[in-house]
Amino acid sequence: MDDVKHTNTGFNRFKSLRPRPVSVSSEQLIRKSHLTDCATLPLVVQPALEGIDLAVWAEHHRAELETELLKFGAILFRDFPLKDVSDFERFARAISPQLLDYNERAAPRHEVGKNIYTSTEFPADQRIPLHHEMSYSHNWPQKIWFHCVTPAAERGATPIADDRKVFKRLDPKIKETFIRKKVMYVRNYGDGLDLTWQDVFQTTDKAKVEEYCRQSRVEFEWKDKDRLRTRQVRQAIANHPQSGVTVWFNHAHMFHLSNLRPETRQALLADFEEMDLPRNAYYGDGSPIETSVLDKIRGVYDEEAVVFQWQKGDTLLLDNFLTCHGREPFVGPRQIVVAMAELYTNTEFDP
Repeated sequence: MDDVKHTNTGFNRFKSLRPRPVSVSSEQLIRKSHLTDCATLPLVVQPALEGIDLAVWAEHHRAELETELLKFGAILFRDFPLKDVSDFERFARAISPQLLDYNERAAPRHEVGKNIYTSTEFPADQRIPLHHEMSYSHNWPQKIWFHCVTPAAERGATPIADDRKVFKRLDPKIKETFIRKKVMYVRNYGDGLDLTWQDVFQTTDKAKVEEYCRQSRVEFEWKDKDRLRTRQVRQAIANHPQSGVTVWFNHAHMFHLSNLRPETRQALLADFEEMDLPRNAYYGDGSPIETSVLDKIRGVYDEEAVVFQWQKGDTLLLDNFLTCHGREPFVGPRQIVVAMAELYTNTEFDP
């Protein structure tokens, strides 16, 4: 009888036991590295164990990721089980729940999820120079994600560069001129050569376009045949809202006619006055920007570019202030999807 009582007591004590949580450090779950021994951009984050839910891990390590992103400017998440666009969206929202719409567009895209878009749909043989997302606008995303659904058969990389390094390397005279004069962007819509104003502003209502332009300090002019011309003066540089570091931050080299292929440029200038081109860039006072100056800027960007080949499931998170991005030409099917978050509004030109 005593043996039975002893057995029951032991069993009851066993039933009362509760599993103790096991503390696992971030270092035990993931590992951090760089693509090469000499490269600091991007930081590469990979799983140290199988089956890690990246969205859950990111949600619990947001502060850590924010610190790393501010330090490096770019984080590449590789080898995690992100199988499709929905997995990517779940991960992106774990860091920034409110993803942004893509308004005041400069490139053709399609929405493939809620605020998830295809990357720029320019022809595969075209190279897209390094740039910051929406630096031509009065507001832009502070974060931008790229996710590789299907890597290209050949090339198709998304080059990136640390704009802190770019800014330091630019000719001081070039910087002084741009900082003083700023940049004017002129766009013409409705000639069938670029995006329509309906695509850019995501509306068919002219009154809504006009309201957006007024709020955004954009001059607008309606022309015949439902055409529209806009002008806007924007910054040449920007200061990071957290660190205060200054970076080169504009679309001058992207919008300027010198960015077009020679044959395309010649054909357009044969049919249009320069002010009527689909898009162009000038100094903020309306004077022309020298092509030689823009070539020097492009040269610095190219020399600072870090290029890596996409792997299926890769996700690249960029601080859109600190790091610019571009696109190589490619061969074969390629699908990179994009998400943006944390809208920053530039009040420099507010009255």
